[in-house]
Amino acid sequence: MRVFQETQRFNQWYMRLISLGLLAFLLFSLYQWFIAKDAVGNVPPDDSIGQLVVIFVLVLTILLLFLIQLKTEIDERGVHYRFIPFHFKNKTITWGDIKECYVRTYSPIMEYGGWGYRLTFKNGKAFNVSGNEGIQLVLKSGKKILIGTQKESEAMVVITKYKKNERI
Repeated sequence: MRVFQETQRFNQWYMRLISLGLLAFLLFSLYQWFIAKDAVGNVPPDDSIGQLVVIFVLVLTILLLFLIQLKTEIDERGVHYRFIPFHFKNKTITWGDIKECYVRTYSPIMEYGGWGYRLTFKNGKAFNVSGNEGIQLVLKSGKKILIGTQKESEAMVVITKYKKNERI
């Protein structure tokens, strides 16, 4: 039994820089409000609701950037993926539901409008965190799903094995 497994995160240097920038802004805001007793933008030090909104949004954004993961697995049953925290459990597409499955190079910005959980009318769904290589699934229903990968050669070996067995 041959299995492909991959876990990806948003760990590019610029994503880390964004997270550090948001954290620095949060710490600056807390200092300004509670120690210097000064306003941050339009939020004065006595506006508890405004402070809570800013703190909540910043903490939620930092946590989201830290927690996002794309997990992919290919085995004898089919292709399984989970885009944490948006999917609470694995999504499974069985080999019987797949018309075509292959690894391809794509343009994240031109085809899907960027990285992340993407939905387009022309190209279908895409789940990716970096790069421009992906596992393209075309279902018998006509739907298209692209799952980003950093291990394109390993994925192709496993896909080829199961394509031969299932004749997809």
